[in-house]
Amino acid sequence: MIAETVASAVSAAGLGIAAITAYRKRFLSATRIAAYSLVPVGLVMTGVVGWVSDMVFKPSVWAGFGVLGIAWLLFASTRAVERRGGGTRKERRAAKAAQREAVAPAASAPSLGPATRPVAQPAPGAKAAAPAESFDDIEAILKKHGI
Repeated sequence: MIAETVASAVSAAGLGIAAITAYRKRFLSATRIAAYSLVPVGLVMTGVVGWVSDMVFKPSVWAGFGVLGIAWLLFASTRAVERRGGGTRKERRAAKAAQREAVAPAASAPSLGPATRPVAQPAPGAKAAAPAESFDDIEAILKKHGI
């Protein structure tokens, strides 16, 4: 009952402000204010306010939110364990079998895997790309502006 009274008072105040705004020839703003001020009355008339107040003040509803929270935690933890463990038991067995088959019988290193060749290093006496070329553009811009 109190919620309906408060919503009606808020809507009446909003409509009054909208009327004053319309009197000042600001019709677009007045229309927006009127629309916002009618929302509380509409929520009361549709029963949303009663539903929310019933939901907030019932312990069984909060227990339901607790159960949903526990369910979400269980779901999230199983997803984390699944990602960390590499999937189901069947998938892990298949991955182990594939890993054993990837090595040739007489090979000393796995046939599949990262390359072990060293990356080519530039000669110690060779210079990197000439940095003076990159400064030529900058110098031209500075000269153009008189700096």
